[in-house]
Amino acid sequence: MVKTAKGKRPVYLENPQTDKLLAIVMALTGEVSVLHERLDTIERLLEIKDVLSPTEIEAYQPDAKVIKEREQWRAEYIARVLRVVQEELEPLNQS
Repeated sequence: MVKTAKGKRPVYLENPQTDKLLAIVMALTGEVSVLHERLDTIERLLEIKDVLSPTEIEAYQPDAKVIKEREQWRAEYIARVLRVVQEELEPLNQS
């Protein structure tokens, strides 16, 4: 379930559309930053423990099940990122 804030969305720039785009970019920035740090930690630990090398990680080929799971995750992620736009379109689709 996606959490949504109550009340009006604050406007920081002159154009509300630019504000929405900024919100999307900042949501992506936060997600990518956290993901980068976690991935970096995992790769460093795997290398320190001599479990996997960076070369093995680069050479990995996912199977069909993994590809499907990744596609599902990607769809949900894009929905979260574009939530700002979707919230604006919902009232238009209900009329």
